[in-house]
Amino acid sequence: MKKAVVLVSGGLDSATTLALARQQGYACYAVSFDYGQRHVSELNAANQVVEKIGVEDHKTIRIDLDGIGGSALTDTRIAVPDKPSKGIPITYVPARNTIFLSLALGWSEVLGARDLFIGVNAVDYSGYPDCRPEFISAFEKMANLATKAGVESANSNDGYFRLHTPLIDLTKAQIIQEGIRLGVDYSLTVSCYAADDKGAACGVCDSCRLRRAGFESAGIVDPTVYQ
Repeated sequence: MKKAVVLVSGGLDSATTLALARQQGYACYAVSFDYGQRHVSELNAANQVVEKIGVEDHKTIRIDLDGIGGSALTDTRIAVPDKPSKGIPITYVPARNTIFLSLALGWSEVLGARDLFIGVNAVDYSGYPDCRPEFISAFEKMANLATKAGVESANSNDGYFRLHTPLIDLTKAQIIQEGIRLGVDYSLTVSCYAADDKGAACGVCDSCRLRRAGFESAGIVDPTVYQ
């Protein structure tokens, strides 16, 4: 089986991405990040998701992004907005996906895995710059320039590493419908920016609004537990 490293946050999108990678026949190696986020419930959810779907290995890597701050997700002194905001919201974590993908890339090279999966979306999303197709394309190019495996396969037309974003052009409703088809148990997932220690969602943050609207649009009962 081909090996793939899959980023798993514990949220709805990453759970669907892991299920899609499994369906495509990959031996999946899941990686999650304890980056100083304001709650641990999403990491608990990630553990449950990978156990349910099945992976070859699951690493949780600690990064001190709370030491940098600058985001409502890592600095508890900054409130998580309960209303939509203009522009890129304060829940954006500086350079998060760049850092996450760099570490996933390193593990991929160690494993001899060519493929990386990340559940970014550029349709129903909060406008984060590191979820856009332009970023993904640039990172994939960089991955093949910055690694031993990439340099040694320089004569390959498609490079060595491939960065897969199967959800990037889907609506939240389409993502949920695809996950249901694959048997994803969304009751295990946590998407809320301000969930409590048991994973109960606030219901008013941007992520909660997108998730709730997705289930409504898909015509599927929302299994989310709200505070």
